[in-house]
Amino acid sequence: MRAPEPRYLVIGRVLRPQGVRGELRVEVLTSFPEQVGRHEFLYLAHPQTPDVASRYALEYVRPHGQVLRIKLAGCESRTAAEALRGMLVQIPREEAAPLAPGELYQYQLVGLRVESEDGTWLGQVIEVLETGANDVYVTVGPFGEVLLPAIAEVVREIDLAAGRMLVHLLPGLLGDDEEEDEDVP
Repeated sequence: MRAPEPRYLVIGRVLRPQGVRGELRVEVLTSFPEQVGRHEFLYLAHPQTPDVASRYALEYVRPHGQVLRIKLAGCESRTAAEALRGMLVQIPREEAAPLAPGELYQYQLVGLRVESEDGTWLGQVIEVLETGANDVYVTVGPFGEVLLPAIAEVVREIDLAAGRMLVHLLPGLLGDDEEEDEDVP
């Protein structure tokens, strides 16, 4: 069963206050940080309830190394900024930057049925892990938890309309290709 499309897309997470005038230091969680400043409003929510968001007018965004410094209207002190620590910084899904052909948002992958090329049902994608090299699709089904690297050699087809991901299983992905211990005399 596919999860419903989220109302908001996460673009960052409040790390801590920056200074004493209500600025926020925000971890970047988007591939398009340069577009954050084009939004009139940002929506902040607790990570456990991302659809219950409070709207804030965006005053400005300043890149600051690997983070953004963001000033929101109504957040005028360090105390007010401290109250937002850990909150998700979001935008409405319909305001998201358009993707290039073949690109997908992570939320579109969660819930997809995963099948191998020989028709074996592996389960459903329950999470997308971001690693340094490539994403990993966490799939849960009859083989337990299967970690599928998001590489062309493994992921052969993603059909959102059919709700299906077709994969090529490399040796070891199901944990059944371990070498047997040899008897030592």
